[in-house]
Amino acid sequence: MNRLIILLLIVSTFARAQTKPVKIFISVDMEGIGGIGTSAMTSTGGKDYETGRKLMTAEVNAVVAAIFEAGSAEIVVNDSHGDMQNLLHTQLDSRVEYIQSNIKPLGMVQGLDATFDGIIFIGFHAMAGTENGFLAHTGSGVVKGLWLNGNEVGEGGLNTYFAGSVGVPVLMASGDKTFTEEIKKLITVRTVVTKEAIGTSAAKLLHPDVVTKALQTQVKIALKDIGKVKPLSVQGPVEFKIKVDNPTRADVAMSIPGMKRIDGYTVSYQAKNMEEAYKLIRVIYKYLSW
Repeated sequence: MNRLIILLLIVSTFARAQTKPVKIFISVDMEGIGGIGTSAMTSTGGKDYETGRKLMTAEVNAVVAAIFEAGSAEIVVNDSHGDMQNLLHTQLDSRVEYIQSNIKPLGMVQGLDATFDGIIFIGFHAMAGTENGFLAHTGSGVVKGLWLNGNEVGEGGLNTYFAGSVGVPVLMASGDKTFTEEIKKLITVRTVVTKEAIGTSAAKLLHPDVVTKALQTQVKIALKDIGKVKPLSVQGPVEFKIKVDNPTRADVAMSIPGMKRIDGYTVSYQAKNMEEAYKLIRVIYKYLSW
């Protein structure tokens, strides 16, 4: 009888483990969304911006639907573009939780912690100064270069470092062709190409329907890798170096205790961890003014 009880307990525990919802964080930018081929489509008041919002929302919903098709899930979606009030949240899948507004210390990864099984990047773009990167930039137009522990990164890399610091792997990433090539230099990850840049301000686009189908296919495959794919290893102190658009911004950044001056445009800082590094980087490119 005791053996039977033990066996039943083991089976019950295994069944509960099998039905535990997967927990996924989605960070969604706009420049890399399928069907968006001009800067106006990503800017409030710009021509076809409302169309851009619909396309952005549709891609998130497509990914969310694919996740739920694979099983039970908990999903947090973080609007990560501009003022971070772009997604048509009343049209979002009602099963998700949604983070809105750009007044948040961790920006594109606000809300991400070690309880998540994976993070997905949707609609991302290449780093500042990248040739043939559609609307390429890092954080904002004031950043001309960003390095973490000596490695130059864009927004995808910055967010990957943060995710790695809390032990969360990147499961999939989508955006223009140049972005997907960039992120693959940092980690091994499934990607979906949504467009190919023509210079920095135009793009050859795949139809949104083609993109959403590809996203769903890759997400379903990526979910099978949960537990196998490893996060980027980020431990201990993190040194960041950031090159800004003018020396005055670097002057103001030097008011932060511990900041070091590299040259007229560049400062560096030895952060105790990735969270501190991320917050200070965001302060420098977003909140410093004079």
